[in-house]
Amino acid sequence: MKIAIAGTRGIPNNYGGFEQCAEYLSVLLTEMGHEVIVYNSHYHPYQKAEFKGVQIVKCYNPENKIGTAGNFIYDFLCMRHAIREKADVLLMLGYTTASVFYPFLNFKKTILVTNMDGLEWKRDKWNNAVKKLAKWFEKLGAKYSPFLVADNPRIQEYLWETYQKESTCIAYGCEPFLNPDETVLTNYGVTAGNYGMLIARMEAENNIEMILDGFAASKLSCPFLVIGNLTTEYGKRLAVKFSNDSRIIFTGGIYNFNHLNNLRYFSRYYFHGHTVGGTNPSLLEAMASGAYIYAHQNGFNSSVLGSDASYFDSAAAITSLLEGSPITDQKRAAAIQNNLQKVNEIYTWPVIAGQYEALCRKVVG
Repeated sequence: MKIAIAGTRGIPNNYGGFEQCAEYLSVLLTEMGHEVIVYNSHYHPYQKAEFKGVQIVKCYNPENKIGTAGNFIYDFLCMRHAIREKADVLLMLGYTTASVFYPFLNFKKTILVTNMDGLEWKRDKWNNAVKKLAKWFEKLGAKYSPFLVADNPRIQEYLWETYQKESTCIAYGCEPFLNPDETVLTNYGVTAGNYGMLIARMEAENNIEMILDGFAASKLSCPFLVIGNLTTEYGKRLAVKFSNDSRIIFTGGIYNFNHLNNLRYFSRYYFHGHTVGGTNPSLLEAMASGAYIYAHQNGFNSSVLGSDASYFDSAAAITSLLEGSPITDQKRAAAIQNNLQKVNEIYTWPVIAGQYEALCRKVVG
């Protein structure tokens, strides 16, 4: 099959999220014998025409000149090219800047499959007008894309209940972390098993303030690392609010993936407060790193973690978890092992790529 992948800035991955997904999927599908095209923004730092056997097609993207509006132009050009190239399947990773064009493009010979991402219109960082627009884009994506992918069972349920559209549930992927190195911790002034942490974008929907309020109210003496870029107004406000608590350390963004894996692996408390986004990559990475997870209680997180985590829904609940009866070493080890087993059986990229290949074969017939 000829499979085109669009909706990202391109590969190799320099951004995370769908870019990482596009890289793994395209390379693995190529290794399976398919002809795969990935669309790259014209200003992507990788300028070669091929990456590990994957054909790279550069399309003009004025995002760097006119902002988000440029992505509409970029996605349109990518989709048009895939149709002209007579790709058997066009896999759109996300719909926000693409679905408005779905009714006007000729998808008779190229079958459109859209990964519907994770309720983008619910994100707190957007005002009401933008949320309404995002909801409309979601509706267009669900209506005009003949085949949908949901990365979480709760997203799948939502698409059926809201739009009466069936979808195929294919999760995001990750790689198991196999080589812990305790010396990495010296870079951050912490010791193994004696610190808490979170990794997140500094946005309200990730409940960072709730987590820090709960930790700040506890009597724990260990440090708590807050890893994420502090350029948002929300992040700046939190840094000021908790500046007098010497236990809470805002590291800023850390972009060394090996360091992040080691920090997760050796942590005592790993908090995941995300409430939007389906199966969240950072949650899978925490599972794959062997961290014991304290997760916000919602359907997205519980559908992935099940009983292999501790859950919270308020700052008070967090304080109670931290100050209550310690989790036994047996329970902790069992939860970590169960989550690693899930990663190996459900969430590794070869498994995910196999599911996408099966879907492509099904829709092509």
